[in-house]
Amino acid sequence: MHSEVASSGKGGKSQDFFQTDTMPVVFIGHGSPENGRGDTSFSNSWKQLGKRIPKPALILCISAHWVIQEGTAVTAMEKPRTIHDFYGFPEDLYRIEYPCPGSPAGAMLVQRLVQSIPVAPDSEWGLDHGSWSVLRNMYPAADIPVMQLSLNYNQPPSLLFEIGKELSPLREQGVLIMGSGNIVHNLMALDPNAEPYSWALEFDDIVKNNLVEHDVDSLVHYSRYHISALAHPTSEHYLPLLCVIGAAGNDRPEFFNESIFGGSVSMRSVVYGAGNLNL
Repeated sequence: MHSEVASSGKGGKSQDFFQTDTMPVVFIGHGSPENGRGDTSFSNSWKQLGKRIPKPALILCISAHWVIQEGTAVTAMEKPRTIHDFYGFPEDLYRIEYPCPGSPAGAMLVQRLVQSIPVAPDSEWGLDHGSWSVLRNMYPAADIPVMQLSLNYNQPPSLLFEIGKELSPLREQGVLIMGSGNIVHNLMALDPNAEPYSWALEFDDIVKNNLVEHDVDSLVHYSRYHISALAHPTSEHYLPLLCVIGAAGNDRPEFFNESIFGGSVSMRSVVYGAGNLNL
């Protein structure tokens, strides 16, 4: 039997999504936009992930690169633009497009499910590189509708965990919930030739252990660790993880891309509810 997501589209038209499989939840350490080209060990793992999990009917991405000043928003346009939100990279990266559809109906469903805070529809943002650099490797055909959910520095981290719990029913309806950030992210300390810094290894290991132990309190209140300010001078690359663990419930984590790039950027990624993928 198919599970069904039904919601009202524009002008009262209804749109249904159908899917037979319960979807996993994933957090991707996306790192540099250059991984979007698809020729790195990290992007090769993303390609394998896309092949090994059920194909979603819809994707909801929480990216480190959409931070708004007020409230919470979800993209609700029919054709999200590809945003090249980075500077100083080779010209070919600015020519990459990911022409997937959006989902106004899916956005309305997100608005109904999230009860802890109002979610506003957004018609301006699109897909930033935290989303498209990963998705063009996982799903190169760009044939799956994609939405993004915003972050907000002014909200407590616990709110994202609650939003993740409220969004968890989407998994039963064929929606892939994907967080995209980095468990350690300090670009001021980045050196492409550096070995992993001791504080980066320590924080990465702390988060891994807390994920394994399902220590939600420590994950939400990560700033209590003395090295958190080094691991995250700003919080946006960590916050998507909280939405992911909220949506994951009691599923167990499986890790892949367990390495630190440039001394200070953890590429560690985690998938819940997908069995043993061995990526």
